[in-house]
Amino acid sequence: MKTQVLIIGGGATGTGVARDLALRGVKSILIEQQDLNHGASGANHGLLHSGARYVEKDMEAAQECRDEGQILKKLDGHCIDDSGGLFIAVEGDDENYIADFPNHCERCGLPCEKIDVEEALELEPTLSKKLIAAYKVDDASIDPFKLSLENTTHAEQYGSSVLRYTKASEFKISNGKITSTVCTNTMTGEETIIEADVVVNASGAWAGIVAQMAGASMNVLYSKGTLLITHKRMTKHVINRLGPAADADILVPGGTVSILGTTSRRIETLDEIRPTVEEVDFIIDESAQMVPSLESVRYIRAYAGVRPLIGSSSGDDRNVSRGFTLLDHLDDGLENFVSISGGKLTTYRFMAEKVSDMVCDRLGVTAPCITRTEPLPSAHLTQWTEPGLAPKKWLHKPDMNDMLLCECEMVPTSAIDTIINDIKQHNTHLDLKAIGLRSRVGKGSCQGSLCGIRVTSYMYDRGDFDSLEGLDSMHDFLNERWKGERPILWGMPIIQSELTEALHCGFFGFELEEDK
Repeated sequence: MKTQVLIIGGGATGTGVARDLALRGVKSILIEQQDLNHGASGANHGLLHSGARYVEKDMEAAQECRDEGQILKKLDGHCIDDSGGLFIAVEGDDENYIADFPNHCERCGLPCEKIDVEEALELEPTLSKKLIAAYKVDDASIDPFKLSLENTTHAEQYGSSVLRYTKASEFKISNGKITSTVCTNTMTGEETIIEADVVVNASGAWAGIVAQMAGASMNVLYSKGTLLITHKRMTKHVINRLGPAADADILVPGGTVSILGTTSRRIETLDEIRPTVEEVDFIIDESAQMVPSLESVRYIRAYAGVRPLIGSSSGDDRNVSRGFTLLDHLDDGLENFVSISGGKLTTYRFMAEKVSDMVCDRLGVTAPCITRTEPLPSAHLTQWTEPGLAPKKWLHKPDMNDMLLCECEMVPTSAIDTIINDIKQHNTHLDLKAIGLRSRVGKGSCQGSLCGIRVTSYMYDRGDFDSLEGLDSMHDFLNERWKGERPILWGMPIIQSELTEALHCGFFGFELEEDK
């Protein structure tokens, strides 16, 4: 295969680069070793930062978040819940920081409005009665899955391609250039050779590994962050603890649920990325100081991702800049290799613009970036990732022949039909994980226990599965959900887990493997 640009990494940045280049008339092939958003882009809290979190120690990151947040709200609004945010302090918090916060915001040019404690409690009755200060900011939440899917959909409309479950396994280098890339299908082992004029390394936490394959150096730190999902939406606004960035100080409403976290724990490898019981306990204890009901609410899942940080290997990872690093690798003797890592989901578009500027300079392309002014089109096929959408659509115009396959999230057969047909058109590996990525299947309170059976059975009826394919798919799907259930086994979640075990292990004879 031949293309102008090979992009390695199917997260927000990689898919953003594919779209940016496509709109400039540059063709690309994007490869991802799993499905889209396999890394940090699929394991974050979905916070669209106002920048207020970084006003004290990282002015540049704060201003980037401010500017990009405004652009995304204008151009990608269908992916965003513009909820607004509150920074709150409770008794015992640093009063010097509280007093300095509005000055820090003003210095960075960030809107920040002080409100009375009474008004804050009226806006958010679940806040702690020990509240002593509150500020309004421009935080929001964003759907990262919808974002990446729509970026790739738009790029493909302009002739670019996406190869999922495809891993860069070897670079062929001659005279300071990568002449070709050996790519391996991670499902079948089949190899494909891709020749590209420029190779972009947008693989997030894997960026250092990919750079090393090319004989280049890139110091990427792995900072694991664990988060929790509540059974219901706890607040209308994003809630931030008013103080220097710390663990467990953010609560983000996302559709019908809320996400709280996160942690920052240094890990040495990417082999073990999963939440622990200790992290879950810590997050709940800390977050409950802001919203006391977090101590007793039902949780449906915990999950973990890895932030790729670029910087010194010593000290607190919270002190490493949340800005991004863009490398041209000329010092490594490579003329057509570009790496991007670090940054935040909020600044993905800006990161993609800077990468594309560098790539176009290498290619001699003078077309300007237009993602700063061109809206991201809403793709019909990506709509089912939105929390709460399926119930609204089904209840508004119920079709009794359109059977519900997922009752927790009210996902009907028509949605599954649409998603499966799209997956087939893109030659993506078809299984329950792929369907779950593109819908709300498995994301409700049963965590796939019931809808996994229903969707699998429906796919057998459609002829999508044959022999043991569907059972293997359901097995892998439930194992993946189990990783997030295991750290929250108390109260209702443990009852749900017992039901799942009785149904799938007792009745169906499945064995849920912890190491999968």
